[in-house]
Amino acid sequence: MSGFLAGLCVAVLPLLAAGFWLGRRTARPENLGGLGTPVEHATFQTLHTASLAAPPLRAGLTEETARRSARRLRTLLGTDALCLTDQKQVLAWDGVGDHHRAEIMERLAGALETGRGEAFRLTCDAPDCPLRWAVVAPLTVDDRVHGALVACAPRESAVLVRAAGEVARWVSVQLELADLDQSRTRLIEAEIRALRAQISPHFIFNSLAVIASFVRTDPERARELLLEFADFTRYSFRRHGDFTTLADELHAIDHYLALVRARFGERLSVTLQIAPEVLPVALPFLCLQPLVENAVKHGLEGKADKSRISITAQDAGAEALVVIEDDGAGMDPDLLRRILAGEVSPSGGIGLSNVDDRLRQVYGDDYGLVIETAVGAGMKITARLPKYQPGVHSASRRSEP
Repeated sequence: MSGFLAGLCVAVLPLLAAGFWLGRRTARPENLGGLGTPVEHATFQTLHTASLAAPPLRAGLTEETARRSARRLRTLLGTDALCLTDQKQVLAWDGVGDHHRAEIMERLAGALETGRGEAFRLTCDAPDCPLRWAVVAPLTVDDRVHGALVACAPRESAVLVRAAGEVARWVSVQLELADLDQSRTRLIEAEIRALRAQISPHFIFNSLAVIASFVRTDPERARELLLEFADFTRYSFRRHGDFTTLADELHAIDHYLALVRARFGERLSVTLQIAPEVLPVALPFLCLQPLVENAVKHGLEGKADKSRISITAQDAGAEALVVIEDDGAGMDPDLLRRILAGEVSPSGGIGLSNVDDRLRQVYGDDYGLVIETAVGAGMKITARLPKYQPGVHSASRRSEP
């Protein structure tokens, strides 16, 4: 699909450049509000109209998005009427002659099945209807026909056939981007569900076992731990928003560590050093807790004496730098690389690869986890979080259940 987008850009950009160059060579300068020649003015208007039509289409092909974009698309083609359809019905009609809806859907069957554009004559008994021809250009995403763009005009025109095809290809690109956005959202939701599934089996069982052990000997302590457990699970299983704040994530980690300390007692020592100015930074939901859980697991693994874990969050200019370090068993670097690549998934490895993938999806490949480790040397995990990233906004805590 990236090849398709690149190919489309390669095909379109030279045409725009050639038109711009030809306009400068052939058109007389006129006073058009500082936009230069008539060709430059037309180019600007075309790009501006396309930019207005794009946002609705990025939400997919529905009646609402079709209605909001149809007028802009008709302006691009300069036709008397234009409609957008899915496989079953006309989603939106802009312009005159909307009584042709049924006829057009009847004639679309072949184009929707083959994915090939066509033009056909319209039959109309209305004396004041100017529409006589319809040009059909299918809308495709990943070689699947989702619907069609139909331009209607008073007469047959080869130029309109080509122009409708180009606009339909542009619309298809917007729909493909919408499909990518939806796939990304589904992937993030699936990954969060995977993290929740990983938390559920061992952590919930161990936490409840610890709470039960205090019920008779120290009821007040059991009550406090039960509240910690309730707060942590409420945060972990909330359903709204893909993002949270560093303050909320650290608050959930504090609940988690309270339960861990109740289980391991003096064997676990945790130090936190948090810069107040980074607390409002937004980050992917349930992103740091799996790293702390990994540090607890590997910090205590195979050790009879005390394990130390440090969590720091520092201000680093345009970024927040979060470091989670333990002095535990460590890991073979080659095995770690295989875990992050998804080749193996030992206990505890799902969290690391999941977090690394989500950070890269949200911020780019430059923002994956940096992990320093060796067998017997502990593990240091560094996560860089941009203070501002388009589309990354934490959900309001007031909407939590």
